[in-house]
Amino acid sequence: MKVGISAAAIGLAMALGLATSAEAQRTKVTVYTSLENDQLGPFKQAIEAAVPEAEVVWVRDSTGVITARFLAEKDNPRADMVLGHAASALLVFEKQGLLEPYKPKGADALKEAFRDTKEPYTWTGMDAYLGVICFNTAEAGKINVKAPTSWKDVLDPALKGKLVMPHPASSGTGYLMVGAWLQTMGEAEGWKFMDALHENIAVYTHSGSAPCVQAARGERVAGIALDMRGASEKTKGAPLEVVIPKEGTGWEMEAFSIVKGTKNLAIAKKIADWAATKGANELYSKTYAVVAMPGVVNYPPNYPATAEKQMIKNDFNWMAENRERILAEWTKRYEAKAAPKK
Repeated sequence: MKVGISAAAIGLAMALGLATSAEAQRTKVTVYTSLENDQLGPFKQAIEAAVPEAEVVWVRDSTGVITARFLAEKDNPRADMVLGHAASALLVFEKQGLLEPYKPKGADALKEAFRDTKEPYTWTGMDAYLGVICFNTAEAGKINVKAPTSWKDVLDPALKGKLVMPHPASSGTGYLMVGAWLQTMGEAEGWKFMDALHENIAVYTHSGSAPCVQAARGERVAGIALDMRGASEKTKGAPLEVVIPKEGTGWEMEAFSIVKGTKNLAIAKKIADWAATKGANELYSKTYAVVAMPGVVNYPPNYPATAEKQMIKNDFNWMAENRERILAEWTKRYEAKAAPKK
């Protein structure tokens, strides 16, 4: 008995064959990142739609861990790109000659603060995250403490053991705050401030979001944490005030670069070009209120309306050049209250 094969079946088989062939021809691009886990899927989908020949393979961890890993591999780089990582860390990589010079198409349309200022051009900013105080008004009421308006207010003895902030060696949020205090107060006063703050700290977490989550749950009165997490927790119903003190606050930007020596340079350049587009910035704005492209704005509910105006004048080169020295001094003074590493 003859078995007929329809034209539709043949067409389907051919289509599947072409799809399989296209899949096989995609190039794996290893991207080191400190994006949040829930961002990885949407970013991968968007990148692969814009650059169909690329298959994004994420290597994701906290800012400090990714930075340490990248530097440890400097003689034998395993990443093709770094994307969604602290600009101050990328400047460390730049200084050591680990980044490929490349200015993405359209980069000149981005805000000046989000563009590399040195030649050769090696990194481009994506979005910014700020430090805020997540202040639990319900818990504060029990000890008769008002919401802070100045950084000095968090030194109130009534808050002893009731504050939490991120560890600057493992969290970009922690380091941006330490860098901001040292820049705005001066180093002598900055360390004096942190000595007093240490008295009120319960623990230094290894996550930039955890302090706000703990404050939202009522486990702490206040947590120094990410701006977007503060807005999110308040929107969920937590009794929080999201405070940016009057002196202003530290901030960091997520940025991207191509790794020097990558065997996938042509594809990496295409991904970098995408990362500087308006479409990419609209994706960033789903997670961050402040992004590189002018005119792309998506402030979430309960986000501080004056946040972008309260960002200090941040010297990223200074933060990069002094990172090791600052972290060594911070560790010597305050490591005793660091949360256990998992």
